[in-house]
Amino acid sequence: MAKEITKRSEDYAQWYIDVVLKGDMADYSPVKGCMVIKPNGYGVWENIQRNLDRLFKETGHVNAYFPLFIPESFLKKEAEHVEGFAPECAVVTHAGGKPLEEPLVIRPTSETIIWSTYKNWINSYRDLPILINQWANVCRWEMRTRLFLRTTEFLWQEGHTAHATHEEAEEETFKMVNVYKRFAEEFLAMPVIAGKKTDHEKFAGALHTYCIEAMMQDGKALQSGTSHHLGQNFAKAFDVKFQDRDKELKYVYASSWGVSTRLIGGMVMCHGDDNGLVIPPKLAPLPVVFVPIWRSDEERDLVLGRARELTCDWDLPFFKIDDRDQYKPGFKFNYWEIRGVPLRVEIGPRDCHNRQVVVARRDTGTKTPVPMEGLRATLERMLDEMQRALFAAANERLECRTFTLDDYDEYRSAVEEGGFFRIHWCGNEDCEKRLHVETKSTIRCIPFDAAEESGKCLLCGRPSTRRVIAAQAY
Repeated sequence: MAKEITKRSEDYAQWYIDVVLKGDMADYSPVKGCMVIKPNGYGVWENIQRNLDRLFKETGHVNAYFPLFIPESFLKKEAEHVEGFAPECAVVTHAGGKPLEEPLVIRPTSETIIWSTYKNWINSYRDLPILINQWANVCRWEMRTRLFLRTTEFLWQEGHTAHATHEEAEEETFKMVNVYKRFAEEFLAMPVIAGKKTDHEKFAGALHTYCIEAMMQDGKALQSGTSHHLGQNFAKAFDVKFQDRDKELKYVYASSWGVSTRLIGGMVMCHGDDNGLVIPPKLAPLPVVFVPIWRSDEERDLVLGRARELTCDWDLPFFKIDDRDQYKPGFKFNYWEIRGVPLRVEIGPRDCHNRQVVVARRDTGTKTPVPMEGLRATLERMLDEMQRALFAAANERLECRTFTLDDYDEYRSAVEEGGFFRIHWCGNEDCEKRLHVETKSTIRCIPFDAAEESGKCLLCGRPSTRRVIAAQAY
């Protein structure tokens, strides 16, 4: 086990913080509740951006940017929205050495500023749909923060779309939560359950919210992405109308959807081990590191020369040759292991003579002799194998720790040990609140694939038509 990293079995919460800090993902900021994202962490975020942005553009979306500051009056135009976000808002009251005529809110989310703009852009059905995404930072004044999982300022993307009909907005809302599901499983190697939030848990100002929920290694849930059908709520608040084909003036329908740097925290908790980070190859800032091994200047010239020869036409940042003289190989092994580099290539004098290298996989720790001939293709195949193996391991954990329960006392005991629980719920908000108060768990979602099934509510015994997923969560 890496030094100064708490074992997961001893204190999972402390293990997470240790891994984030020792893995060079982030550091604490002088501003309470904020974080500094270090290059290793930001490299993961860049790969999240790059790949998600491609998926967005494949579905017809384009990027734009809207202001950081939102007039306070804008938030007040949508009553449910302002009520939901008011406790988290940071407000600027002075600027330029004097009080502002109207306070400005540092965006907690951008629906209001964007819909005030859409009013100027939309006049006719010909102007629809608008399919815009922005990559930005937001501010929510959190009381209890944890690096990546919940911070006062964080990075995210937020899509905001405008449509002529309810059906088009619903299609968009459903499509985007499935884009998130695809991304989580293909790139983060993190299996998720997609479903609908309860009315109590939906986004403030939405008709309904769809989400993806992932299970961490301790059995707790992590909400990893949300997509909201906003109906006409924001269009009515900002008087955004269009002339339809029938010449009638109608309010526009809307959706919004987003994921954030919380995904990085999910990646850490889903795949990390007692030795540090394990980064899925598709998101790794550095997929392959070469660690040359030598004892003399002559051997140094030999192994470094061979490593450079092997990689002379390789692209960056696919690989790095760790040629630091001041550190021994053992230190370098540990250094890159903690930082989660998927493959470590060891090359020494004997390897050079045998025309091979030794490749160590971060997830399993296995070491495999590999011929130098065709090395790039071999490494790419091993990276693909590791990506699939990480997903398979996480998926097996999800399946093994998902339980079906019908007894409340049994549930109250079991939920403390972690896991996802398929339970019956009558749909009553009082039962939902009681579940949270008595067990510190919540209804995470109503899965899309939940079949109709008659039963009795776990809490009150009233009739239920299908099971929901409940769990304790981050």
